Amino acid sequence: MADDTQAGATPEENALAVDAPEAPPAATAAEPPVTAEAANFPPLEAAPAPAERDRKMDLLLDLTLPVAIELGRTNLQIRDILDLRRGSVVEFEKLASEPVDVIVNGKKMAEGEVVVIEKHFGIRITNLIETAERVRSLGK
Repeated sequence: MADDTQAGATPEENALAVDAPEAPPAATAAEPPVTAEAANFPPLEAAPAPAERDRKMDLLLDLTLPVAIELGRTNLQIRDILDLRRGSVVEFEKLASEPVDVIVNGKKMAEGEVVVIEKHFGIRITNLIETAERVRSLGK
């Protein structure tokens, strides 16, 4: 092993010189020079024309999705389920004054109140779920 100490240096400087990593070897003349070129990217494509976008959207607008209204939920023991008869009442956790949930394709999209239109039930939408929340729920 070669002596890494330097003449005239203090013991602390000699200790640092011994522990210091060696410098990388100098480049030799045999190595080719490194050249760099500017990156060349193809131009970005323009967004589709509005007519093309509308045509694609029209395809989606014709899809049919299941819509359900959820009045509430509860859990029942099997014995209570087997005891259900005509006229039995099942109580939900949700209060009568609370809005019902509008479920589209298995995801809650809105809340509303039950209304009667002639002889049919309907829902008056009172609250839409925020768009960001609806998009987030798509991944679930």
